[in-house]
Formats: sequence, C-alpha cells, structure tokens
Amino acid sequence: QVQLVESGGGLVQAGGSLRLSCAASRRTFSSYAMGWFRQAPGKEREFVAAIDWTEGTYYADSVRGRFTISRDNAKNTVYLQMNSLKPEDTAVYYCAVNRGGYYSEASYAYDYWGQGTQVTVSS
Repeated sequence: QVQLVESGGGLVQAGGSLRLSCAASRRTFSSYAMGWFRQAPGKEREFVAAIDWTEGTYYADSVRGRFTISRDNAKNTVYLQMNSLKPEDTAVYYCAVNRGGYYSEASYAYDYWGQGTQVTVSS
C-alpha cells in the first residue's frame, strides 16, 4: 500500500503560478513512476505529466512549456510547477503511482492515487 498526500492547490489569477507537491509513504519511491492527472467538472480525468524512474519527463500538449514535473527521491516527493496558468487549467489535480516505474498516460496504469487538490484559475 502506498499513501499519497497532495498539497499546494489554491486560487490564482490567470498568468500566475502554483507548485503542487505529492508525498509518498514508501521508501521504494525512487523505483516508481509518478503521474499527475486532473479532472475538471463534467469532464473525464486527463493526463497532465509524468516522471519515470530514470527521471524522464512527459507532458500533455496542453501544458508542455508551462508545467514542469520533478521529483526528490530523498523526500519521497514529486512536484508539479505550474506557470502561466490559464482558466482552463482549473481542475482537481491528482498524483498517482505506477509501481512498474514506466511512463504511461493511461490512468489504469497507476496503482495508487492521492485524494486530489483543487486548483482554480480566475480570469
């Protein structure tokens, strides 16, 4: 069992920045791939970004160049730095663990999920 605790969401104006954090409970964190997904009201959950066990990074087209995913294995934490935020980035953001360590954009590839953190971008 892996527990994930997200933090860092909030309300920000368009063009602003937020940094999300996700702390994992397991020491084997470094061998996992981590992903960020988001779900807006009335929409399906969508892939945002992922970082695999080699620290390769992957992004959805809608956030590439604005968002940066990173990890600190010593702290068992993954981050999502979000810059140049837009109103369409408003959603609940979830972090997730892929114990296989590989990159995937499919939510079913992830084994454990955090509770989500709300990000609201005002225009």
